[in-house]
Amino acid sequence: MAELSIAAMERILKKAGAERVSKRAAEYLAEILEDIAMDIARQSIALAHHAGRKTVRVEDIKLATQG
Repeated sequence: MAELSIAAMERILKKAGAERVSKRAAEYLAEILEDIAMDIARQSIALAHHAGRKTVRVEDIKLATQG
């Protein structure tokens, strides 16, 4: 079960221009975004640990998301 709400996914899709959104589409977007967020979180944690910290800072997330 995804941590991200289906309602939030519907709002994102509608904000992007969708007129209607199926429940399954919203659920799938939540799954994909959660996978992406988990990867970023893991990279951010590794960067914080590498810096000798237990606390993840915004800088860690920024570094983790730079391509």
